[in-house]
Amino acid sequence: MLTTGENRAARFGFIISKQVGTAVVRNSVRRRLKAVCAEALPRVPEGTDVVIRALPASATASYAELRADVDRCLLRLDPAASAVSA
Repeated sequence: MLTTGENRAARFGFIISKQVGTAVVRNSVRRRLKAVCAEALPRVPEGTDVVIRALPASATASYAELRADVDRCLLRLDPAASAVSA
């Protein structure tokens, strides 16, 4: 996570290598991560860039597991952020 101080919405980027699976699987993981990050966007400070690297286990992870992992990482980076209620 990098805070640039710019006056713009936070941005999320994804690194999803071929080790995660076929193109169909990688795109599915990317779509689920985009949805998780859309939920987390209000909790991330403006001007912040977040890069998420998907590991091979993300191919079989449920949406709830991906959401919990992203929430846990954001809380570690910014303890002031509050978790989204389920």
